[in-house]
Amino acid sequence: MNKKDNTQKALNLWAIVLIIWSLYRANLKLPEWFDEFIAKPLIFVLPVYYYISRIEKSRFFEGINWKIKSLKKDLLVGLGIGLIFFITVVAANSIKSGNLVFIKAVSPVFFGYILIISLATAVSEEILSRGFVLKRLYQESKNALTSSFYASFLFLFLHIPSLFTTAKLNGYTIVFILLSDMVLSLVNSFLFLERRNLTASILVHALYNVTIYLFI
Repeated sequence: MNKKDNTQKALNLWAIVLIIWSLYRANLKLPEWFDEFIAKPLIFVLPVYYYISRIEKSRFFEGINWKIKSLKKDLLVGLGIGLIFFITVVAANSIKSGNLVFIKAVSPVFFGYILIISLATAVSEEILSRGFVLKRLYQESKNALTSSFYASFLFLFLHIPSLFTTAKLNGYTIVFILLSDMVLSLVNSFLFLERRNLTASILVHALYNVTIYLFI
């Protein structure tokens, strides 16, 4: 299988995932924990696992470097970029309200829930968007810029079913999240191509999700 055929098949799989996810979001109103811990792993990750292990006959976890030294650096990079997202949102909310905005009060239990569910979301979405789609786009084009932009637009489309089926979100909030999702995806795409590892991207994504939960 040449790289072009492999990329096309990967994009076909992504399209199938998007269709299934859209139908799921449009027709089933299940709790958020079910979406992130059960639905997304089944819809986003399981098809990718099958494709990589059975069609490509490759190792599913090759996108994660388990060496301690590499993991430490990825964690530091991920935390650093994630904090930048956090500070940016605090500043934006402060400017909008005219007051210095900090995290809204939440119980320790709920904050723990936010952390866990944010990490679960990040793992599923990064495996599909960076570890699977972006990797194959880059393998074909060898162009970090175009492959990152293409993968980021696909990442954006992947979030439309969730955004437009969440009743509590208004038009302004949806636009803000779409724009910030695009920025997140571009940052994580370049980060993944630089590090060749999903660890940092997952951590950045998780911290971004925490920020969205706390402020949006």
